[in-house]
Amino acid sequence: MQFTYESYIQLVNLVKGHGYAPCSYHNFAAFPKCVIFRHDIDNKLDAAVKLGAIESSLGISSTYFVLLTSDFYNVFSAKSQTDLQELQKQGHEIGLHFDEVCYGVPMKAEDAVRAIQREAKLLSSAIETPVTTVSMHRPSKTILNADLQIPGIINSYGSAFFRDFKYLSDSRRRWREPVEEIIRSEQYEKLHILTHAFWYHETEEPIETSIGNYIRQAKHDRYYQMKDNITDLESIIKEEDL
Repeated sequence: MQFTYESYIQLVNLVKGHGYAPCSYHNFAAFPKCVIFRHDIDNKLDAAVKLGAIESSLGISSTYFVLLTSDFYNVFSAKSQTDLQELQKQGHEIGLHFDEVCYGVPMKAEDAVRAIQREAKLLSSAIETPVTTVSMHRPSKTILNADLQIPGIINSYGSAFFRDFKYLSDSRRRWREPVEEIIRSEQYEKLHILTHAFWYHETEEPIETSIGNYIRQAKHDRYYQMKDNITDLESIIKEEDL
């Protein structure tokens, strides 16, 4: 499978064509044969908005997990607020992407639960909607094995979503299993599919190009952020001199 929007569209249509009903972490029990589409937003909110628009046009809703502790975006910034609002308008759920590394690894289960609840409350205030799902960012074995039970919040890494569902992921821009073959086989009644919008583009490109372009674009983004905060920035430095 290529990492293009067209390939993703084909993936969604393949799932639907084999009778899997798109569902959420909240209502999956109502569907004997279903699929949960999930996306972790590690570094680029606008990429998620683009993928979200594609999903909306295909008639599906997903859960987009947002990092409150990201070094790449700030959920309270005006730009991020616009992106998050757009995802919600598209019909998608916003969940918390939790990074335990920010608190020191390994965390005790009870400490992780408290931290997740605290971050979920903050994210809820940012999007003005209750946050009721969480996914883990680079989880340690300690947290995975703990099967965290969080009052009022569904843990997407809970045992049910790995025991009762077939979990498929494109982490590090690599499917570890042949996702399309598994869908076609209909061997599993429930699918749990994680993709990262960051990897998908109009045309196929190698991983070093995707990451390199993102890093290069960052300096131009930073320039315009400075331009919004420094009068006549061009008299100090021009964008073409970067």
